[in-house]
Amino acid sequence: MARTANKNGDGPIIIKKYANRRLYNTQSSKYITLDFLAELTRKDIDFKVVDAKSNEDITHGVLTQIIMDEENSGQQMLPVGFLKQLIAMYGDSMQGMVPQFLETSMDNFRKNQRQVQEVIETAITSGPFGHLAKQNIEFMRSAREALMPNLGNLTSKKPERDETVAELKQQIAALQAQIDRMAADRAS
Repeated sequence: MARTANKNGDGPIIIKKYANRRLYNTQSSKYITLDFLAELTRKDIDFKVVDAKSNEDITHGVLTQIIMDEENSGQQMLPVGFLKQLIAMYGDSMQGMVPQFLETSMDNFRKNQRQVQEVIETAITSGPFGHLAKQNIEFMRSAREALMPNLGNLTSKKPERDETVAELKQQIAALQAQIDRMAADRAS
């Protein structure tokens, strides 16, 4: 359930869409973009988009437009097969059930997202190459912490960071030596 964000806390933010396609946030009294609405959605803040002239609720169309923009920007999430199945459901006798099913499915997915991430990590790290995957994951974490110490809050752990950097330098040097040996073997 989206959080209400109206000044009075009694309902969604009202966004007016004008004929020139501009969006106006009535709460902040500012013009906004579709990107702003996408960010509100990601933050689970409730809003309603209405046509400025007719006061008709056009939230559905605007959200669909945001999805289209995201899909066209190269960040495609909806597989072609899913889109075809969805289109095929229009006019079908089951069409009325699809929205509730999709909404419930997405709600359940979001609630269990952390569990899904853990299952994926476990799947990646198990099996015959699991130890390599675990090493790679740990290596990436170490590299991230060494290159971006503020993310890992390592600023207060300078000795640990220095050890990590020294280990990374040793690993890089070992990899470089291995590459040099391979290049020398190919040259001879």
